[in-house]
Amino acid sequence: MTAEPIELREASRAAMPDLGGASPELLRHCVATWRARMINEYSSAVVFEGLAAQLEPAFGADLAHACREFAVEERRHGVLCGAVVEAAGGEARAHTLDHAPFPLHADAPPRAAVLRNVIHVCCMSETVAVALIGAERLEMPEGSLRTLLTRIWADEVGHARFGWRLLESIGAELTALERAAVERYLPTAFAHLEAHELAHLPEGAAPVGGAAYGLCSGADGRVLFYDTLERIIRPGLRRWFDC
Repeated sequence: MTAEPIELREASRAAMPDLGGASPELLRHCVATWRARMINEYSSAVVFEGLAAQLEPAFGADLAHACREFAVEERRHGVLCGAVVEAAGGEARAHTLDHAPFPLHADAPPRAAVLRNVIHVCCMSETVAVALIGAERLEMPEGSLRTLLTRIWADEVGHARFGWRLLESIGAELTALERAAVERYLPTAFAHLEAHELAHLPEGAAPVGGAAYGLCSGADGRVLFYDTLERIIRPGLRRWFDC
Protein backbone atom coordinates (compact mmCIF):
# COMPACT_ATOMS: atom_id res chain seq x y z
CA MET A 1 0.00 0.00 0.00
CA THR A 2 1.33 3.44 -0.95
CA ALA A 3 1.82 5.95 1.85
CA GLU A 4 -1.05 8.43 2.22
CA PRO A 5 -1.22 11.78 4.03
CA ILE A 6 -2.29 11.83 7.67
CA GLU A 7 -3.88 15.16 8.60
CA LEU A 8 -5.07 15.07 12.21
CA ARG A 9 -4.29 18.54 13.50
CA GLU A 10 -7.85 19.77 14.01
CA ALA A 11 -9.14 16.56 15.60
CA SER A 12 -6.03 16.17 17.75
CA ARG A 13 -6.13 19.73 19.06
CA ALA A 14 -9.56 19.02 20.50
CA ALA A 15 -8.13 16.19 22.62
CA MET A 16 -4.84 17.64 23.86
CA PRO A 17 -3.71 16.45 27.32
CA ASP A 18 -2.03 18.65 29.86
CA LEU A 19 1.77 18.33 29.62
CA GLY A 20 2.43 21.04 32.18
CA GLY A 21 5.82 20.79 33.83
CA ALA A 22 7.59 19.13 30.91
CA SER A 23 10.94 20.68 30.05
CA PRO A 24 11.73 21.76 26.47
CA GLU A 25 13.91 18.66 26.14
CA LEU A 26 11.10 16.35 27.25
CA LEU A 27 8.67 18.11 24.91
CA ARG A 28 11.05 17.49 22.03
CA HIS A 29 11.15 13.79 22.90
CA CYS A 30 7.36 13.77 23.22
CA VAL A 31 6.92 15.10 19.70
CA ALA A 32 9.24 12.47 18.21
CA THR A 33 7.91 9.52 20.22
CA TRP A 34 4.20 10.26 20.00
CA ARG A 35 4.42 11.24 16.34
CA ALA A 36 5.88 7.81 15.56
CA ARG A 37 3.04 6.23 17.57
CA MET A 38 0.51 8.36 15.72
CA ILE A 39 1.78 7.09 12.38
CA ASN A 40 1.91 3.48 13.55
CA GLU A 41 -1.57 3.51 15.10
CA TYR A 42 -3.26 5.28 12.22
CA SER A 43 -1.54 3.06 9.66
CA SER A 44 -2.68 -0.09 11.50
CA ALA A 45 -6.28 0.54 10.47
CA VAL A 46 -5.69 -0.97 7.03
CA VAL A 47 -4.50 -4.20 8.65
CA PHE A 48 -7.82 -4.66 10.43
CA GLU A 49 -9.72 -3.74 7.28
CA GLY A 50 -7.83 -6.45 5.41
CA LEU A 51 -8.50 -8.90 8.21
CA ALA A 52 -12.22 -8.05 8.17
CA ALA A 53 -12.44 -8.75 4.44
CA GLN A 54 -10.71 -12.11 4.94
CA LEU A 55 -12.77 -13.05 8.00
CA GLU A 56 -16.23 -12.55 6.52
CA PRO A 57 -16.35 -15.50 4.08
CA ALA A 58 -14.65 -17.87 6.55
CA PHE A 59 -16.29 -16.91 9.86
CA GLY A 60 -19.21 -14.62 9.13
CA ALA A 61 -20.28 -10.99 9.16
CA ASP A 62 -20.24 -10.45 12.95
CA LEU A 63 -16.52 -11.10 13.33
CA ALA A 64 -15.79 -9.06 10.23
CA HIS A 65 -17.80 -6.17 11.67
CA ALA A 66 -15.78 -6.33 14.90
CA CYS A 67 -12.56 -5.99 12.91
CA ARG A 68 -13.90 -3.00 11.02
CA GLU A 69 -14.62 -1.39 14.38
CA PHE A 70 -11.02 -2.11 15.37
CA ALA A 71 -9.91 -0.18 12.29
CA VAL A 72 -11.99 2.79 13.47
CA GLU A 73 -10.36 2.51 16.89
CA GLU A 74 -6.85 2.48 15.41
CA ARG A 75 -7.54 5.71 13.55
CA ARG A 76 -8.89 7.18 16.78
CA HIS A 77 -5.66 6.12 18.47
CA GLY A 78 -3.82 8.07 15.79
CA VAL A 79 -5.83 11.16 16.74
CA LEU A 80 -5.07 10.65 20.43
CA CYS A 81 -1.35 10.21 19.82
CA GLY A 82 -1.48 13.28 17.61
CA ALA A 83 -3.08 15.14 20.51
CA VAL A 84 0.10 14.57 22.53
CA VAL A 85 2.19 15.77 19.59
CA GLU A 86 0.13 18.97 19.38
CA ALA A 87 0.26 19.49 23.15
CA ALA A 88 4.06 19.19 22.99
CA GLY A 89 4.33 21.83 20.27
CA GLY A 90 4.44 19.62 17.18
CA GLU A 91 1.99 19.06 14.33
CA ALA A 92 -0.23 16.00 14.00
CA ARG A 93 0.44 15.42 10.33
CA ALA A 94 2.56 12.87 8.50
CA HIS A 95 2.16 9.99 6.04
CA THR A 96 1.01 6.45 6.67
CA LEU A 97 3.49 3.60 6.64
CA ASP A 98 4.04 1.65 3.45
CA HIS A 99 2.33 -1.71 3.92
CA ALA A 100 2.94 -4.85 1.91
CA PRO A 101 -0.22 -6.31 0.35
CA PHE A 102 -2.39 -8.02 2.96
CA PRO A 103 -1.27 -11.69 3.07
CA LEU A 104 -4.00 -14.10 1.99
CA HIS A 105 -1.92 -17.28 2.41
CA ALA A 106 -3.07 -19.13 -0.69
CA ASP A 107 -1.01 -22.17 0.38
CA ALA A 108 -3.31 -22.80 3.38
CA PRO A 109 -6.93 -24.00 3.73
CA PRO A 110 -9.33 -21.02 4.11
CA ARG A 111 -9.80 -21.16 7.90
CA ALA A 112 -6.09 -21.74 8.49
CA ALA A 113 -5.27 -18.80 6.23
CA VAL A 114 -7.47 -16.53 8.35
CA LEU A 115 -6.08 -17.92 11.61
CA ARG A 116 -2.53 -17.21 10.51
CA ASN A 117 -3.38 -13.52 10.26
CA VAL A 118 -5.55 -13.42 13.39
CA ILE A 119 -2.74 -15.01 15.39
CA HIS A 120 -0.11 -12.69 13.95
CA VAL A 121 -2.14 -9.50 14.39
CA CYS A 122 -4.18 -10.14 17.55
CA CYS A 123 -2.57 -12.93 19.55
CA MET A 124 0.95 -11.67 18.88
CA SER A 125 1.20 -7.97 18.00
CA GLU A 126 -1.79 -6.73 19.98
CA THR A 127 -0.88 -8.85 23.01
CA VAL A 128 2.56 -7.26 23.03
CA ALA A 129 0.95 -3.83 22.70
CA VAL A 130 -1.23 -4.53 25.75
CA ALA A 131 1.86 -5.38 27.81
CA LEU A 132 3.97 -2.43 26.68
CA ILE A 133 1.23 0.20 26.89
CA GLY A 134 0.04 -1.21 30.21
CA ALA A 135 3.53 -0.85 31.65
CA GLU A 136 3.81 2.72 30.38
CA ARG A 137 0.47 3.57 31.91
CA LEU A 138 1.56 2.33 35.33
CA GLU A 139 4.55 4.69 35.24
CA MET A 140 2.38 7.74 34.67
CA PRO A 141 0.83 9.88 37.38
CA GLU A 142 -2.92 10.37 37.36
CA GLY A 143 -3.97 13.02 34.88
CA SER A 144 -5.19 13.68 31.36
CA LEU A 145 -2.24 11.99 29.64
CA ARG A 146 -2.75 8.77 31.60
CA THR A 147 -6.47 8.93 30.81
CA LEU A 148 -5.64 9.27 27.10
CA LEU A 149 -3.26 6.31 27.21
CA THR A 150 -5.81 4.25 29.14
CA ARG A 151 -8.31 4.73 26.30
CA ILE A 152 -5.79 3.36 23.81
CA TRP A 153 -4.79 0.49 26.11
CA ALA A 154 -8.40 -0.59 26.70
CA ASP A 155 -8.99 -0.87 22.95
CA GLU A 156 -5.79 -2.88 22.49
CA VAL A 157 -6.98 -5.29 25.19
CA GLY A 158 -10.11 -5.85 23.12
CA HIS A 159 -8.11 -6.46 19.95
CA ALA A 160 -5.93 -9.06 21.65
CA ARG A 161 -8.88 -10.81 23.30
CA PHE A 162 -10.61 -11.05 19.92
CA GLY A 163 -7.81 -13.25 18.61
CA TRP A 164 -7.49 -15.45 21.67
CA ARG A 165 -11.26 -15.95 21.88
CA LEU A 166 -11.52 -16.92 18.23
CA LEU A 167 -8.70 -19.40 18.67
CA GLU A 168 -10.37 -20.79 21.80
CA SER A 169 -13.68 -21.20 19.98
CA ILE A 170 -12.33 -23.20 17.04
CA GLY A 171 -8.99 -24.60 18.19
CA ALA A 172 -10.35 -28.01 19.14
CA GLU A 173 -12.17 -28.48 15.84
CA LEU A 174 -9.28 -27.70 13.51
CA THR A 175 -8.45 -30.51 11.11
CA ALA A 176 -4.96 -31.98 10.99
CA LEU A 177 -4.43 -30.19 7.66
CA GLU A 178 -5.51 -26.83 9.09
CA ARG A 179 -3.40 -27.25 12.22
CA ALA A 180 -0.32 -28.14 10.18
CA ALA A 181 -0.84 -25.12 7.91
CA VAL A 182 -0.94 -22.75 10.89
CA GLU A 183 2.10 -24.39 12.51
CA ARG A 184 4.16 -23.97 9.32
CA TYR A 185 3.60 -20.24 9.48
CA LEU A 186 4.33 -19.63 13.15
CA PRO A 187 8.16 -19.38 12.83
CA THR A 188 7.70 -16.68 10.20
CA ALA A 189 5.20 -14.84 12.39
CA PHE A 190 7.49 -14.96 15.42
CA ALA A 191 10.46 -13.72 13.39
CA HIS A 192 8.45 -10.84 11.96
CA LEU A 193 7.11 -9.91 15.40
CA GLU A 194 10.59 -9.85 16.92
CA ALA A 195 12.06 -7.78 14.10
CA HIS A 196 9.21 -5.27 14.26
CA GLU A 197 9.28 -4.85 18.03
CA LEU A 198 13.06 -4.53 18.31
CA ALA A 199 13.04 -1.91 15.55
CA HIS A 200 10.61 0.15 17.64
CA LEU A 201 12.30 -0.45 21.01
CA PRO A 202 15.76 1.16 20.82
CA GLU A 203 18.18 0.04 23.50
CA GLY A 204 18.76 3.52 24.91
CA ALA A 205 17.47 4.70 28.26
CA ALA A 206 14.50 7.02 28.59
CA PRO A 207 15.22 10.71 29.28
CA VAL A 208 15.12 11.67 32.95
CA GLY A 209 11.51 12.24 33.94
CA GLY A 210 10.30 10.80 30.65
CA ALA A 211 8.24 7.96 32.10
CA ALA A 212 5.58 10.46 33.19
CA TYR A 213 5.11 11.35 29.52
CA GLY A 214 5.19 7.87 28.03
CA LEU A 215 8.90 8.03 27.19
CA CYS A 216 10.02 4.68 28.54
CA SER A 217 13.30 2.79 28.44
CA GLY A 218 13.77 0.74 25.28
CA ALA A 219 15.89 -1.74 27.23
CA ASP A 220 13.07 -2.29 29.73
CA GLY A 221 10.62 -2.58 26.85
CA ARG A 222 12.73 -5.32 25.27
CA VAL A 223 12.75 -7.30 28.50
CA LEU A 224 8.98 -6.98 28.75
CA PHE A 225 8.58 -7.98 25.11
CA TYR A 226 10.49 -11.23 25.59
CA ASP A 227 8.67 -11.94 28.85
CA THR A 228 5.34 -11.50 27.08
CA LEU A 229 6.48 -13.72 24.24
CA GLU A 230 7.65 -16.58 26.45
CA ARG A 231 5.11 -16.35 29.29
CA ILE A 232 1.92 -15.39 27.44
CA ILE A 233 2.05 -15.84 23.68
CA ARG A 234 3.92 -19.13 23.27
CA PRO A 235 2.06 -20.91 26.10
CA GLY A 236 -1.26 -19.68 24.72
CA LEU A 237 -0.49 -20.99 21.24
CA ARG A 238 0.91 -24.28 22.54
CA ARG A 239 -2.59 -25.27 23.62
CA TRP A 240 -3.30 -25.87 19.96
CA PHE A 241 -0.03 -25.86 18.01
CA ASP A 242 3.50 -27.17 18.21
CA CYS A 243 5.59 -24.01 18.60
